[in-house]
This record gives sequence, structure tokens and C-alpha cells, in this order.
Amino acid sequence: MDPVEDFRQRVARNIRRIGEDRDFIGLTNIWVRESIRKEYAQNFTWLGRPVIQVPQDVYAIQELIWTCRPDLIIETGIAHGGSLVLSASMLAMLDYCDAIEAGTVLDPRASRRKVVGVDIDIRAHNRAAIESHPMAHKMVTIQGSSIASEVVEQVKAHAQGYDRIMVFLDSNHTHEHVLAELEAYAPLTSKGSYCVVWDTGVEDLPDEMCADRPWGRGDNPKTAVWAYQRLLSAEGRKAADGERLAFETDKTIEHKIAITAAADGFLRRI
Repeated sequence: MDPVEDFRQRVARNIRRIGEDRDFIGLTNIWVRESIRKEYAQNFTWLGRPVIQVPQDVYAIQELIWTCRPDLIIETGIAHGGSLVLSASMLAMLDYCDAIEAGTVLDPRASRRKVVGVDIDIRAHNRAAIESHPMAHKMVTIQGSSIASEVVEQVKAHAQGYDRIMVFLDSNHTHEHVLAELEAYAPLTSKGSYCVVWDTGVEDLPDEMCADRPWGRGDNPKTAVWAYQRLLSAEGRKAADGERLAFETDKTIEHKIAITAAADGFLRRI
């Protein structure tokens, strides 16, 4: 057997076995719960900015962007800007690799690839850090509620002319808000690309861990994902490109990384 194919099959077996191992997944769920108590995800930066993601999800983002090669990434929830910088740097890496393969000189500011980030409150110190970052030329920020009609229209305007679009949803985590985000932004996802809904794990946390939040068990991103999938199945929706809109939950990614803030949240448009 070709060694490349042999290794690919070995990895596929590894991932399948993880998904079938309930004890291992149980240990993972315990680890995720306890890591949240210790604010573990806040410990990491990407190119100097706090990214507020567990490292395994950062790996997943890298693989998704490299595989899908989006020209535009839409993100709700900016915080310190690390996630925007992560997406922007991966888009810059695509530009760099494209230039090498084409044998051309890379002009970093000539590429149309960019990330559009939305947040209801972009604090002054975070805005200053984002705007002064070397990746600033690939980032567009919009302040306002991600489900406000005027904000949605701004994002859609930025999406005009882009064929390969990826979406990350990570702002207010209530069921109602995330479901509204899915209705607004999931249709922009291009076929074969992903709409990723973060912090679905709220559904699996003890009630006391969300006692000071407006979301919790039964009212969170995962319940919104489930509801949106039911709507797509029962009522149908059209994507922005005019075709039928449908997503599959990509459990392969979830089983591969094992530790994630997006269980049931890696939605691949099919």
C-alpha cells in the first residue's frame, strides 16, 4: 500500500476508535468541565493576542481553513481579537502558499481574503490592539449586535462577490440569540465549507456553572444548533447562493481533537 494512504487509513481508524470509546469520551468531558472552572482557555495567545480557545480547537480551525480555503471568514464575538488574528493569519498563509505555487511575488495587501468580525462592544484597548496588529489589513470589525438587521446587512454587503465563505459563531450564548445568528449567517456558508458554533458544551455543564449567566442547560448554542437543524429538515431554507441549505454535523473533527468547545457544532454544508 502507498505509505501516504496507509497513514491516512491509520489516522481514520484512530479517530473512529476515539468516537466509539465511551470511557475515553467520558474522561474528556470531565476534563473539559474542570478546565472551564480554571478558565483554561484564557491562557493562550495567537500572534500576541488572547485567543480564548482551547489549543485543540485552534488546531481544528487551522485544518478547516487549510482544507476549505475560504476567501472570507465571518466571526461573531471578537473579545480580545485573538480569534480574528488566527483567522487572518491563516488567510495570509493561504495567500503566501498560493504565491509560491504560482511563482509570483506576494503583495500582502493585494489579496481579497479577509475576516469580518462582529461584536456588540469592541472595547477601546482591544480595538487599538487589533488595528495596530500586522494582520490588521485582513480584518474588518463591526460594532453592534450580531443579530441587529443593520449589522446583518453590513456583513452581507461584505460577503458580496465571495464564493468560499466560512462562519464562526461565538457571541451571546443564549438559544434565542444563537438561533437568530444561524438564521442570519449560516446561509452565507459556501458548499463544502463550515459554520462552526462555539460553546455548545454549555448544555453538558452542571447548572451551577452557569448560574450567573443568561444561558445554561436547555438554553444554549447546542440547543440552538439542534433547533436549526430541525428547521432545515422540516421547513427548508435557501442558502445565499440560491441552492438548498443543508448541514451535516461533522463528528470526525470532534472525535479527532477529543477536547473541544464545539461538540455538535462543526456544521459542514452539504
